[in-house]
Amino acid sequence: MTNESATPRSTGFRATGPADLRTDSAAGSAAARSSAPTASVTDDGFAANGGFFDPKEQLRAMLKRSIADRTFSELADIAYDHQGAGWIGHTLLDTLDEQGYDLDAFDAVGALTAAAVPMACAMVHAAASRGQDLDAFVMDFVYPSIKGPSIKGKRVILLDSWLSEKSYVQTSSLVTLRHGNELSLDFGIVQHEGAEIKAVAALVGGVDMVHPTVRVTNPVTDESVDLPFIEAFRESDLRS
Repeated sequence: MTNESATPRSTGFRATGPADLRTDSAAGSAAARSSAPTASVTDDGFAANGGFFDPKEQLRAMLKRSIADRTFSELADIAYDHQGAGWIGHTLLDTLDEQGYDLDAFDAVGALTAAAVPMACAMVHAAASRGQDLDAFVMDFVYPSIKGPSIKGKRVILLDSWLSEKSYVQTSSLVTLRHGNELSLDFGIVQHEGAEIKAVAALVGGVDMVHPTVRVTNPVTDESVDLPFIEAFRESDLRS
């Protein structure tokens, strides 16, 4: 029986968080990937030369297939898939990192809709695999409050699976169906819980802007805020 080197297998995602929590081998493999020639990627997200695959591109391929014949989807077929769930968690963390929100910049992620619940959980597990702590919570769809660990004093990212004008009529909340202002209501609830909202994120976004923002208004104080809106994928790109 021979002893083989116990070299960690690459996950395909960048290492994030404080440097002292990242192993040298992980940092080295990330550097090697960044310096390696970029391989062309097939429609299924695999490297055309049969080598390293791009997880985000595989997720993109899954999303394109999922929404091809749909006006709107909660993306449950991907969020609960054994591969899709992991890709979602890491892709959302990577996208937030690219926009200036690494895992040191926020403490919790909040699911705005039922469709976003498995995605928030996926982010928790993805963060844990990187040696980082991240909490999740969900908006209570019956009573104006949250479910999950306390978010008092925490910095939070609000998350939806697919956030666009179409998504506002595809929610579990009666508030949206009656008034069309659920996001503002959620904003007010989270503020009332004592949290600081850093941004709104979505796996799929329908806002084609260079620097997209979402304006929300606290229904109690009438305070209006423009929050950064971070899209992992744009609907227009997925449909092209």
